[in-house]
Parts: sequence; structure tokens; C-alpha cells
Amino acid sequence: MSVSVLIPTALRRFSSNQSEIAVEAQTVGTALELVITLCPDLRKHLFNEQGVLRSFVNVYVNDEDIRHQSGLDTPVTDGATVMLVPSIAGGVVVEALKQEAEEDLPELTNQELNRYSRHLILPEVGLTGQRRLKNARVLLVGAGGLGAPVSLYLAAAGVGHLGVVDFDVVDESNLHRQVIHGTRDVGRLKIASAADRIYDVNPRVNVETHEARLTSQNALEILADYDIIVDGTDNFPTRYLVNDACALLGKPNVYGSVFRFEGQASVFWAKEGACYRCLYSEPPPPGLVPSCAEGGVLGVLPGIIGCIQANETLKLILGGGDVLINRLLLFDAWKLRFREMKLRKNPECPLCGENPTIHELIDYEQFCGLRPAEPAEGEPEAPPQEITANELNEWMNARRDFQLIDVREPHEYAIANLPYEKLIPLGQIVNRSSEIDPARDAVIFCKAGGRSAQAIMELRAAGFAGRLVNLQGGISAWSDQVDHGVPRY
Repeated sequence: MSVSVLIPTALRRFSSNQSEIAVEAQTVGTALELVITLCPDLRKHLFNEQGVLRSFVNVYVNDEDIRHQSGLDTPVTDGATVMLVPSIAGGVVVEALKQEAEEDLPELTNQELNRYSRHLILPEVGLTGQRRLKNARVLLVGAGGLGAPVSLYLAAAGVGHLGVVDFDVVDESNLHRQVIHGTRDVGRLKIASAADRIYDVNPRVNVETHEARLTSQNALEILADYDIIVDGTDNFPTRYLVNDACALLGKPNVYGSVFRFEGQASVFWAKEGACYRCLYSEPPPPGLVPSCAEGGVLGVLPGIIGCIQANETLKLILGGGDVLINRLLLFDAWKLRFREMKLRKNPECPLCGENPTIHELIDYEQFCGLRPAEPAEGEPEAPPQEITANELNEWMNARRDFQLIDVREPHEYAIANLPYEKLIPLGQIVNRSSEIDPARDAVIFCKAGGRSAQAIMELRAAGFAGRLVNLQGGISAWSDQVDHGVPRY
């Protein structure tokens, strides 16, 4: 049987950048083994040491999850498509989120009737629906690439109460995709810039800003006051935190994520269907899926996915249409292709399954492997092997004997590079480890520090014996702290 195995962007550096590999196989397991034979570096990202498929990678035959079929023994027919769906961080018609009596809904002014007239003549919205929108409370977690279109379109649609959680400031590199901010906003708090733009779109919207990093300590309190939560996060700890908090509070989580040219969208609502943990029970290891800052993102992509999130939010408020519950929508902007995958509630889900074990928020940095577990009593904590940009500059000025290894991609090297460096992209680092002298200190760097940390982990796991030091903040820190002539991208 001729089978096409689709490789997502996050894994293509381990498949020689191939997006599709054709093999002859009769089962999913055989197809994956043949792909791994052709691309050996994929094995550790798909299977653990015991040969078990990793839980942060889902496998679909056409649009069906093999976990709900025969697993790796699932048969494939001639021309079938096997799709790998790693975490990148059937429709259900639901009733309107809040079943208020019509007399309890806020009235619309004459100005609002004029403003929303194109909504009012839609029978699916009408006067009652528009009053529901005015009464709704929606929280946006993040005022970045996804939060920008969501907030603008929800404000324009007349959602009466919008909350925005963010703690970051606007950077010039945000502007190619975060359309809620402008050039004059560089250096401002994102929540302040977002609030100004929302009020400009619709001064009748009430905006509540939360200048904070969402944590296990404040999430339940902040989310409790809202009807719907829109996840516009860009990291796995916050994504799991939002999912868990929504499930514990019984609130719908309108999910979106983007990476390079690919996006995902769904609605996770534990009382109606699957939650994010049903899809991905554990996060990928740190560094496997870079952030947008590390991996890049096509500027228009967050706009497309954010508009889908806004669309699903409006449907939840209005109580109409097939909401993306128990469905995962995949979008490839480069090929302009949508795919839809069926989701099912996992009866063994530790959060929303039949016998849940998660009853409170946890340490999500530790859960996602970004902070090690506390050492056992009496066990010394290993000091981090890191160096700052200024310290690296001192090493260079002192002509210290060391090697500088760049694990970025060649197209990034062409934008900015450092003196005397050697380029070994992350996907090649283990196979080319012989090019690193174990007798000399090696400073490993990337754009911001994430991929270089992953490279060090992979080299150590492969048995590399030399001293490996991570450059904090990568070449971006070098540009900020040492040499402004090195372009920042």
C-alpha cells in the first residue's frame, strides 16, 4: 500500500526538511518505522526508549486518531495519509453560554443599533443575540499575535466586557504580526497599547487590563470573572495552565497556536468534550518546538488563526453554529490548506477523565521541564553552565581558548553572526559532534538561548564529554549588550 506520511514543520529539521514521505506499508506502525529508517533522527522525537509512541505526538490516519482505532496496528489503505500532529502549544452545537432571561439583558442604544445593524439583520444574531454580546465577558490571555485580531474583532462585534492579561512591552519585532500595536507604541506596555486601540475601535466596550504574568497563584482568581477564555499564549506552561484553570472553573477555552506557517485552533471545554490534555497529555521536551522568536512566524498567520478564535467565541456567546469542540483545525498558510481532525474526550485524562487526579493548579514550569524538580535532601544542586554576553566578550578580549558553536539555521547566520563561530544547525548537532573538540570549552548559542540549551542536552545525552556552556539570551543578548552593530532580528 502506498502511504504518504506528512511531517509537520516542528519535526522537519529531523527529516532533511521533507514535508511528505511516501512509503509502502500496510499499518501505521510499519509506515512510521520505514520513515524512521529513512530519517533516523526522527526516532527519539516520535518514540521513547521503550519504543512507545510519545504522548505529545498524535498520529492520524486521514482524520481519525489512531488512539481510538488500533494504535500502531491501525491498517492503512492505498493512498492513505498518515499525519503527525505534535503539540505546537465532530462539531458540537452548544446553547448560548449564559441563559439569561431576555429582560435581564442590557438594552441597546440607538447608536448601538446603528453600529451593529449588519448583525441585527442576521436572524442567527438579531436583537437578542446582540444584547447577549453586549452582556458577555471575555478574557484574552495575551495581547500579541493572536490576541490582537481576537480583541479587535470582538470589540468591533460589540462584546461588552473584554479583559486582557499581559505583562510584556511592545517590541519592534512584534509589529509585523501584532496589528493592535503601532510604531509609536514601541516600549509601551502591551495592555496599555491594546486598550487604547480597542477603545478606538469601539468606545462602548469596557476593557479591564491585568498587568501580570498568569501563574498558578493568580489564574483562578483572574479567570473566575469571565465567561470565555481565549488562549493567545506562546509557551507550553501557560497553555497547560489556562487549560487546567478553565477545566477546574468549568469555562470554555478557545485555543489557538501558530508556528512558522502552521496554525491550530479548537475549543476545549471539559464539560462538553475534550480538553487540551486529552489531545496532548504531556508537553514536548524543552527546545523541540521553538517559540515564534526562535522559529519565526509568517506575519499574516496569527491574524487568520486569531479570526477563527474570534469566530468561535462569538458562536459560543450566541449559542449557534458548529463550535470547534471535539475538533482540531489545522491550517498550512504556505500551501493554503485546511485540515480537520476529530477529537474525543480521553476517559483516562488526569484532568477531565473518569477518575481525575488533578484537582488544583500545579507548577507548570516544572511540568514542562523548564525548571528541574527540587533536589533530594542532601543532594547538591548542579550549577547552571551558562555565560552572559558580557562574560563572553571578556573571554574574547582575553583571547581565552574556547570554541563558539552556532546552532541556528544557515538563513539566520546570513542575517547576523559572531566572529570565529562555527555553524552546526541543531538538527545536525549530534551527528556532527566530532567537529567539537571535547578538550576545549564550547560556548553554544542560538538566537535567544532555547535551541542552544536543547543542543547541550542532546550532546550530553549522546555522551559528549567536553564542557558545554550556554550563551544566555543568545546572539540577541550579544546585540543588546555588547555590539549594537550585530543586527537584531
